[in-house]
Amino acid sequence: MKQFLFLLFTLLFLNTNAQEVAILKYNGGGDWYANPTAIPNLVEFANKNIKTNISKNPQTVAVNSEDIFNFPLLFLTGHGNVLFSDDDANNLRNYLISGGFLHISDNYGLDKFIRRELKKVFPKLEFKEVPTNHPIYNQTFKFPNGMPKIHEHDKKVAQGFGLFYEGRLVIFYDYETDLSDGWEDEIIHNNPKSVREKALKMGANIVEYAFKN
Repeated sequence: MKQFLFLLFTLLFLNTNAQEVAILKYNGGGDWYANPTAIPNLVEFANKNIKTNISKNPQTVAVNSEDIFNFPLLFLTGHGNVLFSDDDANNLRNYLISGGFLHISDNYGLDKFIRRELKKVFPKLEFKEVPTNHPIYNQTFKFPNGMPKIHEHDKKVAQGFGLFYEGRLVIFYDYETDLSDGWEDEIIHNNPKSVREKALKMGANIVEYAFKN
């Protein structure tokens, strides 16, 4: 029965043209709910500037829920621990190999946990730095130097990493940049307009890429 439901959801997912994004809820105690204004602001920017038609109030879905198959794009962030059960990892893997896309935004402190847990999802895959000529940096907005720097923490360069499954980018991970902080309401971080604009444009590229591929 469970396998039948998975196949059914996969077929529905692969045949949908829905333009939706959901926030991914995970266990482990990490603040999956961080940056509450980020996705609504990104959605507003994308709908206006790249002509998407995403719901203004993004939903939250648990990583082990079959509901993730209703969304071509999932977003995950936080500062702390992430913990995937076997069911979580299997569900997320099935989602990703069926055509889904996950964007992870390192909100400073997530790195060691998310790398560990993604080994449960794809034990044989390693993160690779996404080259600057990759389409994700060359959608409506162009980023010839790759990932823009939004916030400074450890004086490390901003990077975009990817997990590639059978040649397809299925997970994009922004690291040492706090990209999603740049999507939040201006008053929260007091970012200059130019910095917020860079962040939103890169976010829109991620949305556009996820919906096309």
